[in-house]
Amino acid sequence: MAKVVVLGAGLGGTLMAYEMKAELGAGDQLTVIGQGPRYHFVPSNPWVAAGWRDRDEVEIDIAAVMARKGIAYLSQGAARVHPGQNRVELTDGASIDYDYLILATGPDLAFDEIPGLGPDGFTQSICHIDHAEKANAALDVFMQNPGPVVIGAVQGASCFGPAYEFAMILDTEFRKRKIRDRVPMTFVTSEPYIGHLGLDGVGDTKGLLESEMRNRHIKWITNARVHHVEQGKMVVEEVGEDGQVKKTSDLPFGFAMMLPAFRGVAAVRGLEGLTNPRGFVIVDKKQRNAAYPNIFAVGVGVAIPPVGPTPVPVGVPKTGFMIESMVTATAQNVAALIHGREPSAEGSLNAVCLADFGDGGVAFVAEPQIPPRNVNWSAEGKWVHLAKVAFEKYFIRKIQKGTSEPFYERWIMEGLGIKRLKQAR
Repeated sequence: MAKVVVLGAGLGGTLMAYEMKAELGAGDQLTVIGQGPRYHFVPSNPWVAAGWRDRDEVEIDIAAVMARKGIAYLSQGAARVHPGQNRVELTDGASIDYDYLILATGPDLAFDEIPGLGPDGFTQSICHIDHAEKANAALDVFMQNPGPVVIGAVQGASCFGPAYEFAMILDTEFRKRKIRDRVPMTFVTSEPYIGHLGLDGVGDTKGLLESEMRNRHIKWITNARVHHVEQGKMVVEEVGEDGQVKKTSDLPFGFAMMLPAFRGVAAVRGLEGLTNPRGFVIVDKKQRNAAYPNIFAVGVGVAIPPVGPTPVPVGVPKTGFMIESMVTATAQNVAALIHGREPSAEGSLNAVCLADFGDGGVAFVAEPQIPPRNVNWSAEGKWVHLAKVAFEKYFIRKIQKGTSEPFYERWIMEGLGIKRLKQAR
């Protein structure tokens, strides 16, 4: 009998639990450690922040789903992993032992690295549904007295798509309310150019996104480093190719949303051999850690090097399609070890993304995610918005059912997704 523990119950952890359950035998035990009993669909957070979705539309009682599937679910969260003891210490002081541990923790949000950043400071966030609700409340206040808006992603960020989405969604919302003429908008990003996305671009994302911003009268600052944030003011340094600050700007704002840098969660950060200096888990192509071969990792918490040097640090995103690929490989590899075989499965690590812009959008496919690529494609149109809305409903329904089928691959690449919608434009 094998004891398998999945640490994390977000997108990666939930998918991991479903696929791992399908691979285990009747005598094996599967336990998931989450933070609270609820799951929320993170890609919907820009809509929640804009007031286009309510929390109950995108949130699920994941503890109940896990119970139906015969998966033990612990909602108190983890305080520390003790890999030398094959043990996870929980926040209430209890511990759980494991034969195999799969880390699907997601990131820790490093707001504290920049003074004044984040929901406890002077900017909003859409990284968590709690943040998105707080951003929506701040937006309601802002609507009564419109002014400048700053949206973007700070130095070290590795998730840029939601920042672009939220900027365009807000532009759409402001135009609907007929206040767009009173809202100067600036997009601030650590990327070396618009549409870099942490991937050195995909297809013509540079041209597509620059054109979209020009059409929507959104100014931008690239190679940007946020020095600090005050009430109503963001101090931004523009960095040259030589790494030196070439300009400092004081950007006024009535509303601001900046995505933070990510780092590994406290439960694993600083564990030599398991994580890198930022706390991300070091794995091989089979999602396995070399120092602790019974530990695997999937999702945003995995260490992936940047695509190349940039004047301001830029991380690599982990899209849902990539995470699903990691999950499938990990489930197969842990099952192989349980049955006395060597792991052989490897994730494809391709990137597929639907970025909704409220009344349109941009889609891209990068196979593999890191250049050079076999597929390097991007496109725009209203069909992307329709696809994102349809996918949200599809994905939430599948999470509720607890199915282990490959959501992203089946939906986007085979079912209702990009290929079919692109043909129907």
